Amino acid sequence: MALLSFMRATVLFLGILLPVFMTTGAQPIGVCNGRNGLNLPSEEDTVRLYKDNGIERMRLYDPLHATLDALRGSNIELILDVPNTKLESLQNPDAAKAWVQDNILNYQDVKFRYIAVGNEVDPDNDSSQYLNFVLPAMRNVHDAIVAGGLQDQIKVSTATYSGLIGPNSSPPSQGAFKGSAQGFMRPIIQFLADNNSPLLANIYPFISYRDNAQENLQYALIAPTNVVVSDEGGRQYKNLFDALLDVVYSAVEKLGGSNIKLVVSESGWPSEGDRGASVENAQTYYKNLIDHVKGGTPKKPGNIETFLFAMFDENNKNGAESEKHFGLFNPDTRQPKYQLNFS
Repeated sequence: MALLSFMRATVLFLGILLPVFMTTGAQPIGVCNGRNGLNLPSEEDTVRLYKDNGIERMRLYDPLHATLDALRGSNIELILDVPNTKLESLQNPDAAKAWVQDNILNYQDVKFRYIAVGNEVDPDNDSSQYLNFVLPAMRNVHDAIVAGGLQDQIKVSTATYSGLIGPNSSPPSQGAFKGSAQGFMRPIIQFLADNNSPLLANIYPFISYRDNAQENLQYALIAPTNVVVSDEGGRQYKNLFDALLDVVYSAVEKLGGSNIKLVVSESGWPSEGDRGASVENAQTYYKNLIDHVKGGTPKKPGNIETFLFAMFDENNKNGAESEKHFGLFNPDTRQPKYQLNFS
């Protein structure tokens, strides 16, 4: 694998070995490994499928040791989540040290990239019970990683989503976190800035299209369209993915995070189960997304580090029927649902 930004490399300079970060070329596409299904391949078969298809990055939503064992020596880089239900326990620094020891330090031959401390915590829904736990848990996990000497290799963050954005977010330069989320996000953004860490963001044009009957399908599918939204500085938006991502960039900037990078920690399109969900649309979205993220957005040109959601359909997921049909591969046959090139 090419050396990538935030990945520790070693160079020889004046006879001294120094740890550095390097970025070469386009970032590889990652794929989220959701395990909320009853018919999923084994962890070993799943990792083999990643390797066979040239998928070099994975997001794992729970530190499942069977999956971590299967990843040993694979060179697959990993986003590892601290599930929301574990956040309260990590208010205790000793518990955070134990979590890092059990799930990271004991797996030195796994390439951890980011730790996502909480996912889509929102002050206005059921996840609000975790609101006060996210930042202390982030700090404690970060401190444990520093104590383990891995702070140059592993960055601590949290995963947010468009639900925290306020209603007046068009054009994207107007993007801001909703009032109820600003007090939650401001210190998190300061933590990320202080530690040169990215913010993870789940970006779903599908959800915007599904919930807005006036939304243009081609605009949502990152398919060729005319300019739909014009913004300050001559920025023009021809697809919804760029608009949604730049809205988050604007919101982060307004809370003091002008130098913070966004990593798209989830983006996908379902093959059935809802308005606009079809195999054809999903194939179009995933293919266009893989091609598009090599060039960046109008606000932030350059490669966008992106994780597709998800590896498999997950038949045990709750919520809308479409939630069960985001998979890129059929879990029973392990055959691809779409013809995609992940490089």
